[in-house]
Amino acid sequence: MNAKKVFRKIHLWLSVPAGIFITLICFSGAMMVFEKEITEWCRHDLYFVQEVKEHALPQEKIVDIVAATLPDSVTVTGVNTSDEADRAWQVTLSKPRRASVYVDQYTGEIKGRYERLPFFDTMFHLHRWLLGPSQGAGKWIVGVCTLFLVIILITGLLMWLTNRKKPLTQSLKISTGHGWHRFWHDLHVAGGIYATIFLLAMAHTGLTWSFSWYRTGFYAMFGVDASAGGHGKPRTEQVVAAERQHRHGRPDGVAEGRHNRHEGVEGGRHRHGGEIAAANQKPADNDRAASVRSGIYKVHVGSWGGIVTKIITFLAALLGATLPLTGYYLWIRRLRKKSQQRH
Repeated sequence: MNAKKVFRKIHLWLSVPAGIFITLICFSGAMMVFEKEITEWCRHDLYFVQEVKEHALPQEKIVDIVAATLPDSVTVTGVNTSDEADRAWQVTLSKPRRASVYVDQYTGEIKGRYERLPFFDTMFHLHRWLLGPSQGAGKWIVGVCTLFLVIILITGLLMWLTNRKKPLTQSLKISTGHGWHRFWHDLHVAGGIYATIFLLAMAHTGLTWSFSWYRTGFYAMFGVDASAGGHGKPRTEQVVAAERQHRHGRPDGVAEGRHNRHEGVEGGRHRHGGEIAAANQKPADNDRAASVRSGIYKVHVGSWGGIVTKIITFLAALLGATLPLTGYYLWIRRLRKKSQQRH
């Protein structure tokens, strides 16, 4: 058996069982690429102040205003400010997970709590856990199918390189004037080639949320201990106390920083939860871990290059969702053709 046949068999054997899940993962991921922009458009009153004034209230005052409304079991863990004067400040809370409120920094008015829009909440749970519990079988299936996707993409690329009979320009062309079969075939082959590099980037970064062993190895490539991020671990009073010591005299629980809730870091946390630092780690380690985590998230959602890379990521994820479907079509058509030849 030559290498081309080996690649084809691996590509097929992994694609058939995992394909439908890969479609769901890619589609839900594409739907969340512009979550920030759509959410802020729908809830403009929450994310932006009505009137920009000359001076904002001190962060200590903002913290006191929010803290006065909280039960004893909940504490303020950070304040995310912004370079944009009309953007409300985000005050992060110790619980529940990813809880925060938005405050008009000029008047002290609490504008409301952060709540994911129902559509994006559904897409998020589909993307991460196939709508199941966070520690259920869905998380494992997503992780395994993402691993399969990496191998499928690589074998698909190798098949294209070893079986390219047309000139390069023609092999990367999607024909729209030679019937549906030709269109689906070209969309699968050429579309897959176009999307491969972006899908590989999304898959490799996404796996850091699926498997701890993969996360440990991935972070190690950047010289960072994965435990420095406490990826997926809840906040503790010990950690919060350690953070307070690293804030160089700022009030307890107050962290100054940009408003980047949708860019991956919020008050020292990744948007998917988890604390940056363990209590016994140094500020430099914390900063480096936070930087790596932020970079991973930005690559995963395509925000690293602004609106252009987000559009490319959106289109690549949509293409990724179509690849299993067009692959099923080509495979079933081939099986029917073989069946007809036997008879």
